[in-house]
Amino acid sequence: MILIGERINGMFLDVKNAIAEKNEKVVQDLAIKQTNAGASYLDINVGTAAADQEGTMQWLIETIQKVCQTPLSLDSQKPAVIAAGIKVLNGENGGILNSTPLNKKSDEEVLDKYLDMADQAGPKVGVIALTMDKNGVPQDTDTRVAIAAEIVQKAMERGFDTQRLFIDPIVLPVKVPNAQAQPGNILAAMEQIRYLSEPAPHMTIGLSNLSQGTNERSLINRIFLAMAISRGLDSAIVEVFDEQLMNVVATSEMLMNRQIYSDSFLKVY
Repeated sequence: MILIGERINGMFLDVKNAIAEKNEKVVQDLAIKQTNAGASYLDINVGTAAADQEGTMQWLIETIQKVCQTPLSLDSQKPAVIAAGIKVLNGENGGILNSTPLNKKSDEEVLDKYLDMADQAGPKVGVIALTMDKNGVPQDTDTRVAIAAEIVQKAMERGFDTQRLFIDPIVLPVKVPNAQAQPGNILAAMEQIRYLSEPAPHMTIGLSNLSQGTNERSLINRIFLAMAISRGLDSAIVEVFDEQLMNVVATSEMLMNRQIYSDSFLKVY
């Protein structure tokens, strides 16, 4: 399971303050601790924590790379912010550009730009592409799959290895009115997305979005993650400090025969 640690994000107060104060230690501690907790990648999201998002993205990347070799996921839907980050990213470690829709009303070629930037960053750098287009986030299974198919087709036509492509079917907060049907639609879409190419693209989700505003965030996240893994999900942006969530990942991987069983499988994982 490719786990992308979510905590270096300007929406969190400790990170926001660290950005404002240029406090490297806070950011570096989060990078090291997430890596030790099992993160395969570290998501880097400036958000609204700084007016200069491009410069702050570069500062965060350089700060982390001083102490940590874990691949980074550069998280912004602004191509200029991603492009700035690539200038200082050590692509030899790998990485992900997170994220792009198929297209936007303001930019029909946005997916092409992200694929171009990934190629510029190096062959170990992938792209997270959202099942979303200029019409917004689809509310049904078929449209999600159709958009995913277009994304995969475009990548293949460009010679972009589908193993560098992560399809994100976009989880929505379950508490939002009329959104409770969406987890089922997403699971049904996953069943089909994993057969769009050979080898299949990765599938990922921003797991915490699902439980926003709920009283049982960790429980909802854990249950859905196990269900999604059974449908082919092989990546997620998660809170790796949630020990129970990490145990669900380990157990799901074992039950799906992706990890060998032992009596101490949780410790082994």
